[in-house]
Amino acid sequence: MSPPQTSFWRLAGMSYLQYVNRATTCARLAMKEPARMKAMQQEVFSFTSTPWSNGTPGEKIPIEKLAVPTDSL
Repeated sequence: MSPPQTSFWRLAGMSYLQYVNRATTCARLAMKEPARMKAMQQEVFSFTSTPWSNGTPGEKIPIEKLAVPTDSL
């Protein structure tokens, strides 16, 4: 009987998101120019919030810092 199979990222003590972030960073750094610059630009992103009132969207508000879930209560 063989032992239960576990993902290697789980054995390394990482979450799946940590593994994916490290893997994509390594892949982007291994690329040659100009593909590297194009891939690095995809890494940058931002969040916005749109308040709704009476079924119509308001003005988009950029989110500078994500709140801890307990802060919003």
